[in-house]
Amino acid sequence: MIEVDAVVIGAGPNGLVGANLLADRGWDVLVLEANDQPGGAVRTAEVTAPGFRNDLFSAFYPLAGSSHVLQDLHLEDHGLRWVHAPRVLAHPRADGPTAVLDRDPAVTAASLDADAPGDGDAYLALYRRWERIGPGLMRALLSPFPPVRGGLRLAAATLGRDARDTARLAILPLRRMVDEHFGGETAKLLFAGNALHADLTPEGAGSGLFGWLMTGLGQQVGFPVPQGGAGCLTDALVARLTSVGGQLRCGARVEHVIVGDGRAAGVRLAGGEQVRVRRAVLADCHAQRLYRDLVGVDELPARTVADLERFQSGSATVKVDWALSGPIPWRSPDVAGAGTVHVASSLDELTMSSAQLSMDQVPAKPFLLVGQMTTADPTRSPPGTESAWAYTHVPVRPGGDAGGGGIEGHWGGADLDTFSARMEARVEALAPGFGDLVLDRYVAGPRELEAADANLVDGDIGGGTSQLHQQLIFRPVGGLGRAETPIVGLYLASASAHPGGGVHGACGANGARAALAHDRLTRVRARLSRGS
Repeated sequence: MIEVDAVVIGAGPNGLVGANLLADRGWDVLVLEANDQPGGAVRTAEVTAPGFRNDLFSAFYPLAGSSHVLQDLHLEDHGLRWVHAPRVLAHPRADGPTAVLDRDPAVTAASLDADAPGDGDAYLALYRRWERIGPGLMRALLSPFPPVRGGLRLAAATLGRDARDTARLAILPLRRMVDEHFGGETAKLLFAGNALHADLTPEGAGSGLFGWLMTGLGQQVGFPVPQGGAGCLTDALVARLTSVGGQLRCGARVEHVIVGDGRAAGVRLAGGEQVRVRRAVLADCHAQRLYRDLVGVDELPARTVADLERFQSGSATVKVDWALSGPIPWRSPDVAGAGTVHVASSLDELTMSSAQLSMDQVPAKPFLLVGQMTTADPTRSPPGTESAWAYTHVPVRPGGDAGGGGIEGHWGGADLDTFSARMEARVEALAPGFGDLVLDRYVAGPRELEAADANLVDGDIGGGTSQLHQQLIFRPVGGLGRAETPIVGLYLASASAHPGGGVHGACGANGARAALAHDRLTRVRARLSRGS
């Protein structure tokens, strides 16, 4: 039997961040990863054609680029190099100007003015507001709840009417927000596409804030990618961990959290091996898997068990990776240099596809996020080619197909073939000849995604819905919005915890900080007890 200060379950980005912070404080830390390689949803592999490096899950990292958690780890000292596409993002339209998000705000504004004069100035006004409020907002969002330091910084940046306007923005639906600021469809689509990176809807509370946040981040820090592939971010986290004394074991699946006297005492691996802990267990795993499978409902308060029944997963995902013989031939030349491309014809179309998802219908015209990875990082494929991908949200168990394609809802091979063809047709409509460039493709549906990363339950890439009713103090269940669990010494450190999905490391950092704080308090109490 092994004994360490802390076990971290899962070597995804959150688990690795938490492990690094504990090791920095001198803790003896062991990370146990079920898969044969670390990274969780931050991994790269050749799954299409030889020489094409494909990010299997996440790919662009605006949240990482702005995260004080990751910045404080100085991962550049451990081999990480960020690179950028010539342009951050483009949203082409068949019947209008292309929205371009460029690192130069004037270029972004000009692309919006081309559709509706005055929209460029409205955009710049919103961006100035982001420059003033954004840093404090990001620090507050990525801190343990309640965010004392970040909250004070945000309060200092939002005084008087600005504070009221910011509070209103926090709950404003995206559609209402863009209608209040813009006259043209191009500007509205820029913000709407960014909002729908999460499983939000244009009419949902809080979607306006997320659209503004993602657009502001894109303008300020871009959508950077790790040179060489997403897996290089994981490599840097692992290299840093081992440099400060942490340990990583892959192929080590935890099947049970050992609880004794209401406290996490260790873990048991598949095969029976036990690892005991002196201080804490951090769980970078889906909340329902942690509580139901690893801990067991018998160890939990009845209220927690009841609350878990209300836990809402996000939509499922279908992702297609392509090896292309050349760059995508977009009709609009403004799209060629963009790392990320959004595909949706109108705000109304986004509302319709969101409604179809809400009704468990497979969208007839799915909203696509497209990544042009070689455009952003030439190391991703042979010269003259393009490594590209697209993903979109789908119902976990479809009740019908709004596109009339006969998708039956099992997301087996036939369903994925039908739906991936629908996705490719959307790109072809904006880039005639795209299909002729496809050398090979790899399609991952909900089953494949979960098989590759157990945290992506039913293909949900966010660890639970990002909608407002399951954020802050309601994540993962009603409580304090913190990493602590009903089991002393056990901390939830995955995207199921506040602040939720995205590669920012905050969930793991919050778990580590909670463990450190509780350990300090325990030691103070022990000293006081001995003194009395």
